[in-house]
Amino acid sequence: MKATPLAIPDVIVLEPKVFGDDRGFFFESFSQAKFEAAIGRHVTFVQDNHSRSVKNVLRGLHYQIQEPQGKLVRVVQGRVFDVAVDIRKSSPTFGQWVGEILSAENKRQMWVSEGFAHGFVVLSDTAECLYKTTAYYAPEHERCIAWNDPTIGIQWPVDGEPVLSVKDQQGQSLAEAGYYA
Repeated sequence: MKATPLAIPDVIVLEPKVFGDDRGFFFESFSQAKFEAAIGRHVTFVQDNHSRSVKNVLRGLHYQIQEPQGKLVRVVQGRVFDVAVDIRKSSPTFGQWVGEILSAENKRQMWVSEGFAHGFVVLSDTAECLYKTTAYYAPEHERCIAWNDPTIGIQWPVDGEPVLSVKDQQGQSLAEAGYYA
Protein backbone atom coordinates (compact mmCIF):
# COMPACT_ATOMS: atom_id res chain seq x y z
CA MET A 1 0.00 0.00 0.00
CA LYS A 2 1.25 3.44 -0.92
CA ALA A 3 0.47 6.20 1.61
CA THR A 4 0.61 9.85 0.51
CA PRO A 5 0.00 12.63 3.04
CA LEU A 6 -1.85 15.55 1.46
CA ALA A 7 -1.13 19.25 2.08
CA ILE A 8 -2.62 18.75 5.54
CA PRO A 9 -0.52 15.82 6.82
CA ASP A 10 -3.27 14.23 8.97
CA VAL A 11 -5.20 13.49 5.78
CA ILE A 12 -3.62 10.62 3.87
CA VAL A 13 -4.45 9.00 0.53
CA LEU A 14 -3.91 5.25 0.51
CA GLU A 15 -3.44 3.36 -2.74
CA PRO A 16 -3.57 -0.43 -2.70
CA LYS A 17 -1.44 -2.70 -4.82
CA VAL A 18 -3.90 -4.09 -7.38
CA PHE A 19 -3.36 -7.44 -9.07
CA GLY A 20 -5.30 -7.63 -12.31
CA ASP A 21 -5.55 -9.70 -15.45
CA ASP A 22 -8.18 -10.61 -18.02
CA ARG A 23 -10.25 -12.28 -15.28
CA GLY A 24 -10.58 -9.12 -13.20
CA PHE A 25 -8.64 -7.85 -10.21
CA PHE A 26 -7.79 -8.48 -6.57
CA PHE A 27 -6.54 -6.13 -3.89
CA GLU A 28 -6.37 -6.02 -0.13
CA SER A 29 -8.82 -3.26 0.78
CA PHE A 30 -7.86 -3.13 4.46
CA SER A 31 -5.11 -4.45 6.70
CA GLN A 32 -5.00 -3.15 10.27
CA ALA A 33 -1.22 -3.50 10.51
CA LYS A 34 -0.49 -1.80 7.17
CA PHE A 35 -3.01 0.96 7.85
CA GLU A 36 -1.49 1.74 11.26
CA ALA A 37 2.01 1.73 9.77
CA ALA A 38 0.83 4.17 7.10
CA ILE A 39 -0.72 6.66 9.54
CA GLY A 40 1.78 6.12 12.35
CA ARG A 41 -0.58 5.27 15.20
CA HIS A 42 -3.07 2.73 16.50
CA VAL A 43 -6.69 3.16 15.44
CA THR A 44 -9.74 1.11 16.31
CA PHE A 45 -12.66 1.19 13.90
CA VAL A 46 -16.10 0.63 15.44
CA GLN A 47 -18.56 1.22 12.61
CA ASP A 48 -18.79 0.73 8.84
CA ASN A 49 -21.12 2.95 6.78
CA HIS A 50 -22.33 2.63 3.18
CA SER A 51 -23.97 5.43 1.22
CA ARG A 52 -25.33 5.63 -2.31
CA SER A 53 -25.92 9.00 -3.96
CA VAL A 54 -26.74 10.40 -7.39
CA LYS A 55 -24.82 12.97 -9.42
CA ASN A 56 -24.31 16.40 -7.83
CA VAL A 57 -25.38 15.22 -4.37
CA LEU A 58 -23.13 16.92 -1.84
CA ARG A 59 -22.96 15.40 1.63
CA GLY A 60 -21.26 17.45 4.31
CA LEU A 61 -19.39 19.03 5.82
CA HIS A 62 -20.05 16.74 8.80
CA TYR A 63 -18.30 16.10 12.11
CA GLN A 64 -19.08 15.36 15.73
CA ILE A 65 -18.06 18.05 18.21
CA GLN A 66 -17.79 15.39 20.94
CA GLU A 67 -16.86 11.79 20.20
CA PRO A 68 -14.97 12.85 17.04
CA GLN A 69 -14.76 10.32 14.24
CA GLY A 70 -11.75 9.45 12.16
CA LYS A 71 -12.92 8.14 8.78
CA LEU A 72 -11.38 5.83 6.20
CA VAL A 73 -13.34 6.51 3.01
CA ARG A 74 -13.42 4.59 -0.28
CA VAL A 75 -15.67 4.45 -3.32
CA VAL A 76 -16.79 1.07 -4.64
CA GLN A 77 -18.98 2.37 -7.48
CA GLY A 78 -18.71 5.67 -9.31
CA ARG A 79 -16.60 8.71 -8.51
CA VAL A 80 -16.62 11.46 -5.87
CA PHE A 81 -14.60 14.50 -4.86
CA ASP A 82 -13.84 13.87 -1.18
CA VAL A 83 -12.96 16.78 1.13
CA ALA A 84 -11.53 17.22 4.63
CA VAL A 85 -11.44 20.55 6.49
CA ASP A 86 -9.12 21.03 9.46
CA ILE A 87 -11.26 22.34 12.33
CA ARG A 88 -8.62 22.05 15.07
CA LYS A 89 -8.15 25.65 16.30
CA SER A 90 -4.64 24.87 17.59
CA SER A 91 -3.53 23.48 14.22
CA PRO A 92 -1.37 25.52 11.82
CA THR A 93 -3.74 24.42 9.04
CA PHE A 94 -6.96 25.41 10.87
CA GLY A 95 -9.73 26.28 8.39
CA GLN A 96 -7.83 24.85 5.42
CA TRP A 97 -9.13 22.05 3.23
CA VAL A 98 -7.82 19.27 1.01
CA GLY A 99 -9.70 17.26 -1.58
CA GLU A 100 -9.10 14.15 -3.63
CA ILE A 101 -11.00 12.23 -6.30
CA LEU A 102 -11.90 8.78 -5.06
CA SER A 103 -13.37 6.29 -7.49
CA ALA A 104 -14.06 2.63 -8.05
CA GLU A 105 -11.51 2.87 -10.85
CA ASN A 106 -8.57 4.37 -8.90
CA LYS A 107 -9.36 2.37 -5.71
CA ARG A 108 -7.85 5.10 -3.54
CA GLN A 109 -8.95 5.58 0.04
CA MET A 110 -8.70 8.72 2.11
CA TRP A 111 -7.92 8.72 5.83
CA VAL A 112 -9.58 11.72 7.48
CA SER A 113 -8.28 11.97 11.03
CA GLU A 114 -10.33 13.03 14.03
CA GLY A 115 -10.58 16.82 14.21
CA PHE A 116 -11.75 17.31 10.63
CA ALA A 117 -15.07 18.03 8.97
CA HIS A 118 -15.74 15.72 6.03
CA GLY A 119 -17.85 15.85 2.91
CA PHE A 120 -18.04 14.77 -0.71
CA VAL A 121 -19.82 15.54 -3.95
CA VAL A 122 -20.78 12.87 -6.49
CA LEU A 123 -19.22 13.36 -9.93
CA SER A 124 -20.62 10.26 -11.69
CA ASP A 125 -24.26 9.35 -12.36
CA THR A 126 -24.26 7.44 -9.06
CA ALA A 127 -21.65 6.59 -6.45
CA GLU A 128 -21.41 4.24 -3.49
CA CYS A 129 -19.07 5.12 -0.64
CA LEU A 130 -17.93 2.86 2.17
CA TYR A 131 -16.31 4.34 5.22
CA LYS A 132 -15.03 3.05 8.51
CA THR A 133 -15.28 5.27 11.59
CA THR A 134 -13.35 5.38 14.86
CA ALA A 135 -16.38 6.43 16.93
CA TYR A 136 -20.05 5.55 16.77
CA TYR A 137 -22.50 7.93 15.17
CA ALA A 138 -23.75 10.29 17.88
CA PRO A 139 -26.46 12.54 16.40
CA GLU A 140 -26.60 14.69 19.54
CA HIS A 141 -22.98 15.75 18.83
CA GLU A 142 -23.23 16.06 15.05
CA ARG A 143 -22.49 19.39 13.43
CA CYS A 144 -22.58 20.59 9.84
CA ILE A 145 -20.51 23.35 8.28
CA ALA A 146 -21.97 24.98 5.18
CA TRP A 147 -20.51 23.46 2.03
CA ASN A 148 -19.97 26.95 0.61
CA ASP A 149 -18.56 28.73 3.68
CA PRO A 150 -16.49 31.53 2.07
CA THR A 151 -13.95 31.51 4.91
CA ILE A 152 -13.01 27.95 3.89
CA GLY A 153 -13.39 28.44 0.13
CA ILE A 154 -13.67 24.85 -1.08
CA GLN A 155 -13.53 24.62 -4.85
CA TRP A 156 -16.17 21.96 -5.44
CA PRO A 157 -16.09 20.57 -9.02
CA VAL A 158 -19.84 20.82 -9.55
CA ASP A 159 -21.85 22.66 -12.19
CA GLY A 160 -24.54 24.83 -10.63
CA GLU A 161 -25.95 24.23 -7.19
CA PRO A 162 -25.38 20.84 -5.59
CA VAL A 163 -28.23 18.68 -4.29
CA LEU A 164 -28.32 18.94 -0.48
CA SER A 165 -30.26 17.26 2.31
CA VAL A 166 -32.35 19.45 4.60
CA LYS A 167 -29.68 19.02 7.28
CA ASP A 168 -26.91 20.11 4.91
CA GLN A 169 -28.97 23.11 3.71
CA GLN A 170 -28.87 24.30 7.32
CA GLY A 171 -25.08 24.07 7.61
CA GLN A 172 -23.46 26.93 9.49
CA SER A 173 -20.24 28.85 8.99
CA LEU A 174 -17.15 27.38 10.64
CA ALA A 175 -17.24 30.15 13.25
CA GLU A 176 -20.90 29.41 14.13
CA ALA A 177 -20.77 25.60 13.94
CA GLY A 178 -17.92 25.21 16.41
CA TYR A 179 -14.55 23.57 16.21
CA TYR A 180 -12.00 21.68 18.27
CA ALA A 181 -9.53 23.39 20.61
